[in-house]
Amino acid sequence: MGFIHSAETEIMHNNVLINVHMTHASATLGVKRYFYSSSACVYRDMKPGEPEMTEEQAIPAHPDNEYGWEKFYSERVAMAYGRRYGMAVRIARFQNCYGPEGTWHGGREKAPAAMCRKVAAAKDGDTIEIWGDGSAVRSYTYVDDMVDGIRRLMDSGMEGPVNIGCPQYYTVKELVDVVAAVARKRISTRSIPGPVGVMSRNFSNSKIYSIGWQSRFDLKDGIALTYPWIAKQVRKALKAGESL
Repeated sequence: MGFIHSAETEIMHNNVLINVHMTHASATLGVKRYFYSSSACVYRDMKPGEPEMTEEQAIPAHPDNEYGWEKFYSERVAMAYGRRYGMAVRIARFQNCYGPEGTWHGGREKAPAAMCRKVAAAKDGDTIEIWGDGSAVRSYTYVDDMVDGIRRLMDSGMEGPVNIGCPQYYTVKELVDVVAAVARKRISTRSIPGPVGVMSRNFSNSKIYSIGWQSRFDLKDGIALTYPWIAKQVRKALKAGESL
């Protein structure tokens, strides 16, 4: 969220150029099947517990940040090129992805990786900082589930955007609790000002379910696989005197 809110021009400029050039090059070179990775950020701000939105309910569009607007526009570009050039376009709208080998520091990491890093660097009984009051709700998708969803989507005949996300919703504070339990540490949180983003994004997975995909990793299972890898990176960084 920090990067999304601090780098609006970079996101709008760089991401649009990447996606427009990739789509144009793929279509004009005769690529038969094209995958575009979109985001749940195309959806509006929602209240926790609000009925889940289908892919079609993203219109009328009202994303809360420029990243969401860019993703929505790039979806339309991909679909337009698909129609013009007869290219089979598959679009996935992701919830937050996490897992080992992912970005874990520097400002572009997702919340699960950031919390794993903070807890790994903390001592038992310490307090870590979170942006906002910790009540914002998110869904987190383990990387193996996401790759499986992409593969199934690409092998399918399903056109238009398709949501792919774990159907569990956690507050930021609950995420910290899960990470702390895996780390076997007692961790408290302190709220500080910072970009929180939307309160919730609840979306339906009915389309991806219809082609046989189901999330196999709940948050506790995914964090149990992710935290040890990030903790190892934290130990290496601290040993080398690097700042986290």
